[in-house]
Amino acid sequence: MKKIVFSGIVALGGFLTANAQCKTVSTLIENFDTWKDINKCWTAQQGKAMLYSSDKKIVFYSMSDPRENMYLITPKIKAGTYTLSLDASDNGGETTLELFSIGNASDTKSYVSIAKPSKITGDKKTYTISLKKDMNLGLKVMLNGVHQAVYMDNFSLTPKK
Repeated sequence: MKKIVFSGIVALGGFLTANAQCKTVSTLIENFDTWKDINKCWTAQQGKAMLYSSDKKIVFYSMSDPRENMYLITPKIKAGTYTLSLDASDNGGETTLELFSIGNASDTKSYVSIAKPSKITGDKKTYTISLKKDMNLGLKVMLNGVHQAVYMDNFSLTPKK
């Protein structure tokens, strides 16, 4: 019995250590080329739809659940002012991207919109972001049709000079 309890504690400790390795960052450059799944330091909240890594990019896919709240959440970012740029395109229809500062990824009440929804047109998107304290950044994609997809790539968050 003691061995089972000890094994459980060791396994739990290993899990906590793995999550603790995600450090607060001040620069975040990601082209998603090596991702086979969502990176452990990022969080995907997809509801009944799908949010996954495929073909060297992130895919937000509605399946048969349009208007589902879908968020890709970055690792924690140090307080400061940043320039965010990313490539976003879709497979047609009405799609939008909205940015949030997030105090706690598991508590949607801590999600605060910092950039109003903007139409995804296939062009590079660039934002200036100010965080008053260390927080995560959430990228919310809204898909309005069945079997609709948004593709995200070349994510770059750098301190503003």
